[in-house]
This record gives sequence, structure tokens and C-alpha cells, in this order.
Amino acid sequence: MLTLADALEALTNVRPIATTVITEAVIDSRQVIPGSLFVAIPGENVDGHNFIAEAFRRGASFALIQKDAGTGTSFRSLDLRSVSSADSFTREDLVPPLCLRVDNTVSALQQIARYWRRKQDVRVIGITGSVGKSTTKEMITEVLSTRYRTLKSPGNLNNEIGLPLTLLRLTTGHQRAVLEMGFYVPGEIAFLCDIAQPQIGVVTNIGTVHAERAGSQEAIARGKSELVQALPPAPEGVAILNFDDPWVRKMEEKTKAHVFFYGLSPEANLWADNVTGLGLEGIRFRLHYRGETLHVKIPLIGRHSVHTALRAAAVGLAEGMNWQEILEGLNQGHTQLRLAAVRSHNGALLLDDTYNASPESMLAALNLLDELEGRKVAVLGDMLELGSYERSGHEMVGLRVAQVANVLLTLGTRAHMIAEAARRAGMKKSSIIEFDEFDPLMSWLLANLSREDTVLIKGSHGLRMDRITSMLEARS
Repeated sequence: MLTLADALEALTNVRPIATTVITEAVIDSRQVIPGSLFVAIPGENVDGHNFIAEAFRRGASFALIQKDAGTGTSFRSLDLRSVSSADSFTREDLVPPLCLRVDNTVSALQQIARYWRRKQDVRVIGITGSVGKSTTKEMITEVLSTRYRTLKSPGNLNNEIGLPLTLLRLTTGHQRAVLEMGFYVPGEIAFLCDIAQPQIGVVTNIGTVHAERAGSQEAIARGKSELVQALPPAPEGVAILNFDDPWVRKMEEKTKAHVFFYGLSPEANLWADNVTGLGLEGIRFRLHYRGETLHVKIPLIGRHSVHTALRAAAVGLAEGMNWQEILEGLNQGHTQLRLAAVRSHNGALLLDDTYNASPESMLAALNLLDELEGRKVAVLGDMLELGSYERSGHEMVGLRVAQVANVLLTLGTRAHMIAEAARRAGMKKSSIIEFDEFDPLMSWLLANLSREDTVLIKGSHGLRMDRITSMLEARS
């Protein structure tokens, strides 16, 4: 495990005699466990330096700081900004609880993570893409864990702070690490790769998520391709690319790693056909690889999930696993993170997919709704951060709604574009109801749902549409 000596060597290039173990690195004092390193990060609204006392009270051994601790505190502090030799440290200096003073706590966290990653004999799998990163991460972990001791990034810790925190959880026992890599601005994924040093890169797709910040799909593709550019040359490096996405397919030209294509085309290295949605029972499909055909049924919901399974299988193959191990991992069934199927107070089936929304994930959710029985009610909210794709993205969803749903309820100002497109596509005006406020929408649902209904609830996280499921369930 990471020790104080490792952290100090990473920050000063000087290794003292210090065997105190750092159990975990955290940025939230509420997550401190005994032996933690608390990283005090000054933010726009909350300054971590004001919670140093709380972190120590909960058992933290050390705190990374870049300014004096909060008012009224007087913790021992070791200034690391001018350390030149091991003589700079004494045993008395290094006794916890202790603050470690640096110029910038985020940079220091990254520096420790970079150092620690390079000390570990572990293969790292990096995952990026517009949609499906988290589910892909979970399924790859399920597959790899049938043979290897595998670390994964928890939740959506996929940025310049979250990824280093995950890497500091590595121990000498880990053989594989599966890390999400998010993209908001050019250079971000390249920076994360410099810290994590991935040998395998998986790209899911290029959509319009965060187009408002990143720009065009071309700019998004350029940013995501930083992952495959950072991979080592073949045979050590492997780029696992979605053959069905033209933007991802073109990334073959940007890497020296071995390219492994997955998709629904026989031109891919690993491909699937005869994909059948089984509703909430999962999906069935045929898997093809090097002339071999396997008949597969897995518990992931929705036909689009075949791509998730293909990614995980591709990583397993790249890591030398056999089909028995890979299929065992695919069938674990622990991977459906975002979409939850529950019953309302009066028996309606609620498909809660409210974690976030983009045109691509909206269409996938509507395809699942299409597989199910009963009166199909689509409750759809605004999709945020689409930039120049805002109108076309909402309209694309509206066209699909008209093909799938019996009733459309929209929430928010942008979602009116979904309703407009659905009307133009021939959906009855009486079947479309538009809401700008949450409460009237809830009133309609409470009054009009029946046990024969299947209800898809989806919108960007900022709309907090998860409240709909909570309130409908609360009456049970």
C-alpha cells in the first residue's frame, strides 16, 4: 500500500524513513477513514482547508494543504516546497496528524498518483466515449475479474481529480485497473493518460454530449482520440474501437497500438448479429470471432447493450482470456447501472433512466421501450449542453418517439422541440402533453397512470427527474 515515504518521495524526490501507511486519499472529509490522506482543495463555493480539523477528527493521518489551515486550528505542518535532502525530515517531523504544505494540492495529488502508478506492475484499461463509459467500465471489470484482481474507478471519478484518487487505491495485489476518462476540453484525456499510462484504450462512440463546451463532433472526436494516441505501440498497446461509429473507426489512423475493431459488421474483428431484445430479461445475440460462433444471452437491458458486451469481450480477448471466463463475466448481471425498472404505486412499470441524457442515450432508451408491452408512455426532459446540436438532437428524439410511444410528456423549454418533431412525424396532438414545471407533470402522472402502462423517464441530470420515480413509488 501507499506509504508516507512514497508520497514524500513523489513530491520532493527525497525518500525518508517513514513507514506509515496511507489507507486512502480523499477530498471530502466525510469520506475519511483512519489513516487517510485528506487533500484540501480550495473551490469556488467550498474550501477544503476549512475541513482539515474534521478530517483529522475522523482519523486522517495527513492533509495536503496549499495555505494555512482553517481559522482556529494549529496543526503541525511540514513545508515540502524547499526540501533538498533526507536530512530535511526527522522522525519527529513525520508523526501524524500532519499537514503537508505544497504549492497546489491538486497538482500534488496528481504527482503522487503518477509516481504510484509507475511503481505498480499493472495493466491499465482506459475507457472514453460520449455514451456508455460507466456501464462499459463495469462490464469490463466483471469480465477481467474472473481471472485477474481488478481495480475500477468508483462512480464517475473520471477527471483530473477523480482518476488520481482511484490510482492511489492500487496495491501490489492488483493485476488490472479499469479507468474511465472524461473529456471536456482539448488535452484533458492526454493529461489523464500521462498519469495513468494505459496499455489498452477502449472508445465507445462519439456523440453530442458536452458539445456546448467541446464544440463540434469533430472536436469531440479529436479529444477522445487522445486516448489511442497515448497508447504504447503494438503489441503492448491495444486500441479497441467501435467499427460502427465512423468517427471512432477513423481513430485507427491516430494510433501505433494494435487496433481491434468490434461492432455489428463482419468487417470487425469481433462482431455480433441476430441481436434480439428480451425486454427486462436481457438480450440474445450471436458472437463471431476468427471463424468461431457463440450463441450468447446476457442480462443487460436493451439491444444497444450488445456493444457494451462486445467491448468487454474484446478486452478479455486482448488480455488472453478464454471464452469460458469471458462469458462468465458477461453473465454476472451486476452492470446495469443507470436504468432501473420498478413498479409505481398502482402497478405501472417505470423505467428510470434519469442519470443523464443525450440524443444517443435517449434513442437507446426509446428502443428499449419499443421492446416492452403495454401502453408506452415517454416522459422526456431537456437535454442540456448540446450546443449547436440542440435542435437537431431534440428533433431526432421526437421522430423516434412518434414511432414508439403512445403518449409523450415533455418537461422543460428545450423538450418542446421533441414534442414539435413528434407532431410533425404524425403523433396525435392529443397524445402529446408539454409541461414547463415539475408539479403539473407529477399531477398528470399520479392521475393517469395504470398498471398496463410502461413509462420511460429520462432527461438531463439538471432537471432532477429522478424525483418522478421517487414520488410514484412513495405512494405504494
